[in-house]
Amino acid sequence: MGKGRRRGAPPERDEDFTFVSPVVKYLLFMFNFLFWIISLVMVAIGVYARIVKHAEAALAYLSVDPAVMLLVVGVLMFFITFCGCVGSLRENICLLQTFCICLTIIFILQLAIGILAFIFSDKARSKVTEMINKAITHYMDDIDLQNLIDFGQTEFGCCGAVTYTDWSKNVYFSCEQDNPSHERCSVPFSCCIITKQKVVINTMCGHGMQELDYLEAGEHIHTNGCIDKLVNWIHSNLFILGASRWGWRFHSWWGCSSLRSSLTKSKNKLSSKTTT
Repeated sequence: MGKGRRRGAPPERDEDFTFVSPVVKYLLFMFNFLFWIISLVMVAIGVYARIVKHAEAALAYLSVDPAVMLLVVGVLMFFITFCGCVGSLRENICLLQTFCICLTIIFILQLAIGILAFIFSDKARSKVTEMINKAITHYMDDIDLQNLIDFGQTEFGCCGAVTYTDWSKNVYFSCEQDNPSHERCSVPFSCCIITKQKVVINTMCGHGMQELDYLEAGEHIHTNGCIDKLVNWIHSNLFILGASRWGWRFHSWWGCSSLRSSLTKSKNKLSSKTTT
């Protein structure tokens, strides 16, 4: 008969035993797996959009190209969520530390950008205005950019960056006398005010609107710029945006820290057991 176990000694454990809570482990895995799938979809859409469009036309405005933005954000999300997903599933401390460090860096960058944007609010506003005006200039050059601008103007009920006359910066909508375009001094259809009472929608409602004054044009189109609308939307939804962002940050940090701490304790106890 084999030697009996000494009274009071801890029970023998398998080599694969860990002190990690399965709830923390699989909750962090499922959370990161969801965002990992989302990042793959973003990358796929970005690659598809870059392939089917003319690359030389997009090179002039890469800073506002939606396909490039999807690719950059998607690749970063893929790397970060991959570390969290595989690190939690395989209980890899190195990947979990990389995941936590990436989250910390993102948080610091967001905090720094927020502080700088608050301190230099005028410069930040002028930079965003410049970016939107640049997008307006290339409105007809890229279908993705066109759909993005139309979506923003329709959702926020706005037109242009600061006012509806910003569309004069586009060569097709310019009010120059020598402009041969039939859309001269007009605005896109997404600027139009659409009411449910209208049975037949006039798709040419934006024609010649830049020639009208502010009040007269306001009867047919949205005359306020999208920057003010966006700022007002952020202010009205600041609590929801902050709560969702901090909730995601807290969940990720809590899961990562708990899992990493449990793994460290597990490895220390197992190593101390083997040495004794």
